[in-house]
Amino acid sequence: MQFPSHPSLGHLTYCTNIHAAEIWPDVIAGLRRHLPEIKAEVSPDAPLGVGLRLAAKAAQSLSDPSHFSELQDFLAEGDYYVFTLNGFPYGTFHGEPVKEGAYKPDWGDPLRLRYSNLLADHLAKLLPVGLEGSISTVPGTFKPWIAQTPGLIKTIADHMVDHVSHLVKIHETTGKSINLALEPEPFCMIETIDETVQFFERHLYGARAVSRLADLAGLTPDHASQALRRHLGVCYDVCHAAVEFENPGASLKALKDAGIKISKLQLSSAMRIPCVDGNTARQLGQMNEPVYMHQVVENRDGTLIRYADIPEALENLAAAQGSEWRTHFHVPIFLHEMQTVATTQQFLKDILALHREQPVTEQLEVETYTWDVLAEEYRNVGVSTAIARELAWVRDQLIP
Repeated sequence: MQFPSHPSLGHLTYCTNIHAAEIWPDVIAGLRRHLPEIKAEVSPDAPLGVGLRLAAKAAQSLSDPSHFSELQDFLAEGDYYVFTLNGFPYGTFHGEPVKEGAYKPDWGDPLRLRYSNLLADHLAKLLPVGLEGSISTVPGTFKPWIAQTPGLIKTIADHMVDHVSHLVKIHETTGKSINLALEPEPFCMIETIDETVQFFERHLYGARAVSRLADLAGLTPDHASQALRRHLGVCYDVCHAAVEFENPGASLKALKDAGIKISKLQLSSAMRIPCVDGNTARQLGQMNEPVYMHQVVENRDGTLIRYADIPEALENLAAAQGSEWRTHFHVPIFLHEMQTVATTQQFLKDILALHREQPVTEQLEVETYTWDVLAEEYRNVGVSTAIARELAWVRDQLIP
């Protein structure tokens, strides 16, 4: 298999969480319906990478050899390859309210560990020889839950180390290297890059984690420390970073300086209201849909104020006049603005420009999963066409 060779383009794909599919028949039906059209548009003469989302039910079904063979045959016949999995949403992700349920089970729950281990087993069999694999996941837990459960952060770190021991065994038996990619997100346990660095240094790279992994995997402390850094990384979601008002260059540098692997860049864009005013309730209210969490971060004269969702932000509208609001609502990345609101597309352009100068990862994944809750005027083309347009837009940014 001849993979793309341009250093900044790396392995470019999109995340299939855009397709509503929680059980295996729906997963494979969605792949069959959309991938051929997308490949014909963006990669007719080369293999197309797939960022596969598998809910828990679909992952369990893939343990059936006949279902797994069905997937392998489809990939081989269509000239597709899987190098990353989205292991963030465990259950239903479309068609009914998800909200904070997207973080359940969190990493304090053994169910999250078992699910992630199963995903790693599947990816090890799908991953082409010579490629590193990644599984993006919940950034620990939803932040408000931490105070409700004493010792939760310690349990979360222990479960992540337990998962690394599973990845070590996969590497030893198959030669395949897979890393767990924590995805910082607003209002979660780790939402900023500073919080991410602190969690890794204190809980995932510290003496307790090293000792635990050494015992579990039968490694020396030095080898255990190396394994933690090899198998744990970050999924840098550009939408989330923009909502948090991160500095593009400084945030990437902070991760690099801490020795934290950027497993993949998740290419995404958020909604932005540059100046909150009397029109904001109408502007933002029209995007207040009931399915997903839409965290809002307000920049008020350099001070960041965070709201769990759009209704909470609108309750504070009077005090926020003149501030800038950024909202966790994934919007098409090729749009500089939509309706009467702006987007954080420039932040994404800045990240891609930095990546073009010096690649920060080999894995690039477009993730706009909100097509079915966008305003009607933005759903006037087919999903496959829209995805292909996003992938082409990224390619134009990286290879002018």
